[in-house]
Amino acid sequence: MKKLNNSIKFRSFLKPLILLFIIGILSNFTGCFGCPYSFSGASVPPHLKSVAIPFAEDRSGSGEPRLRELLTEKLTQKFIDDNNLQIAEKSSADAVLECVVVSLSDVPAIVSAGENVASRRITITVQVTFKDLVQRRTVFEKQFSNYGDYSGGIPERNLGIEDAINKISDDILLDTVSGW
Repeated sequence: MKKLNNSIKFRSFLKPLILLFIIGILSNFTGCFGCPYSFSGASVPPHLKSVAIPFAEDRSGSGEPRLRELLTEKLTQKFIDDNNLQIAEKSSADAVLECVVVSLSDVPAIVSAGENVASRRITITVQVTFKDLVQRRTVFEKQFSNYGDYSGGIPERNLGIEDAINKISDDILLDTVSGW
């Protein structure tokens, strides 16, 4: 008889617990549908709606053709895809993102037996200044550096450069839209 009473007490305790669990699960699924919050991590101030991205300067001395164009195009596309700030001309933009390539290095990354270079690493460093033109202040001024590895000739080297620029562009975008 005592075993039966314990079983009944356990069941009476279990039912509200299961009900609370089900309510908790359902509130997780329905609580955020249609809510006005974004989970992108973006926190651009409301007075900034647009950004100008002038052509990057290349002060690296590398002589790498299309480096400044590639950085500008990739960065612009990242901002278009992100959609937190609209791309605009500097004369009508709320902010400006100025980029200067300050260095490009190409060094061996992996050296195999017999001192043969199996892989090389391109490292690019970009000085970036982000200015709020509405409040007339510099939000940040910092360097971003990243790399791309390659093995082979010129086409593979170009892919290494593109990889480094892609990573740097991601870093710049992240700092610009969520570094507030």
